[in-house]
Amino acid sequence: MKFQTVNGFKDILPDEAVRWRRLEEQARAVFRRFGLREIRVPIIESTELFARAIGEATDVVEKEMYTFADKGLTLRPEATAGLLRAYIEHGLHVQQPVQRLFTIGPMFRHERPQKGRQRQFHQIDVEIIGASEPGIDAELMAMAQMLLNELGLKVSLEINSIGCPQCRPGFRTKLVEYLNKRLDGLCEDCRRRIHTNPLRALDCKNKGCKETVQAAPSILDSLCSDCDTHFAFVRQQLDALGVQYALNRFMVRGLDYYTRTTFEFITNELGAQSAVAAGGRYDGLIEQLGGPAKMPGIGFGMGMERIVLLMEQQADKEESADRADCFVAALGGQALTFAAPFVHQLRCLGFVAAIDYSCRSLKAQMKQADRVKARFVLMIGEEEIARQEAALRNMGTQEQSAFSLHGTAGELAARLAELITEKGKHEQAYC
Repeated sequence: MKFQTVNGFKDILPDEAVRWRRLEEQARAVFRRFGLREIRVPIIESTELFARAIGEATDVVEKEMYTFADKGLTLRPEATAGLLRAYIEHGLHVQQPVQRLFTIGPMFRHERPQKGRQRQFHQIDVEIIGASEPGIDAELMAMAQMLLNELGLKVSLEINSIGCPQCRPGFRTKLVEYLNKRLDGLCEDCRRRIHTNPLRALDCKNKGCKETVQAAPSILDSLCSDCDTHFAFVRQQLDALGVQYALNRFMVRGLDYYTRTTFEFITNELGAQSAVAAGGRYDGLIEQLGGPAKMPGIGFGMGMERIVLLMEQQADKEESADRADCFVAALGGQALTFAAPFVHQLRCLGFVAAIDYSCRSLKAQMKQADRVKARFVLMIGEEEIARQEAALRNMGTQEQSAFSLHGTAGELAARLAELITEKGKHEQAYC
């Protein structure tokens, strides 16, 4: 019997994993500049945690969660709830009033698999907890934009405000009244949610729903004074930071805990799945989960599968990260015994070094060197050992030079490392 991956789950093979690693490393590098610290939380939590945080009437809780019904446990469908549970449980607010946290890992939702959306998917999740100032909202979006820019991706930022518990009820009443007069234009899901989560009709992907809500009231016209002032300052600060954005009055969040600022980074290169990152403010959620009263928060989730798809579509050079600095072609047992120790020493110095222990022909080993994309190949046989001199080939220029084999394994490795580094610098300067 031949086994295959379960529908909606995907293997990440070595060539693709290079891009995943680059994304993770770049994210950590950018987050470090903004003072974020990593937190790692379990992939399984109490079902009640997600029901309370996300909302009973959401698609996620109603239809998409992987729940062990007899145990009351669920595979996490998103990261915020679990991260906030850890924040509350360990009293992180006592250690430091404002917490800047991120986590990276898999999430699980039972929905129809499609391009860029699997049942096991991965997110980079960022949360800033304890800061209510609108400047934090702008800074978070600027940080996400910086990461996407440094990955070389072209995306656009859309923003909106969905108000707060004080001003949203009034807007909700206006929206329900509007939708009730146009039920024939709504899909089954939107008609079902009209009294539980009517805001979802505003960003429904159904063609009929899109047309129906074009003339719907805008929440921006219903914001209370505090929300209106907050959003105005967010926009002012984005302008000051040089972050371009567009207003999208139809943008809402699918999860109940969001308030005020919401945002999405979108692309037109992935078909219907256009959002690569999305988030917003969730003032009040922490108190709702049993944490400190009136503790504000804001965050975003970044879909790693979709970002990797974008990285595949651009002419980047990240595959070079998996190249070997040097491949040692050892021709015969004596050469292998001689070469293996200084290959190890070369690795100890931080270089990517490869050696073929099968002692195949030079032709076969040169093919192997091509497969590992070696920058240099050092060819050693019995004759080379006897005369204490090997041939070092630059695989980029095909230039070949002599390399002395005098010295200990450590000395040979240090000399070869210096030579590789120097030649690499010269080539870059020439280019």
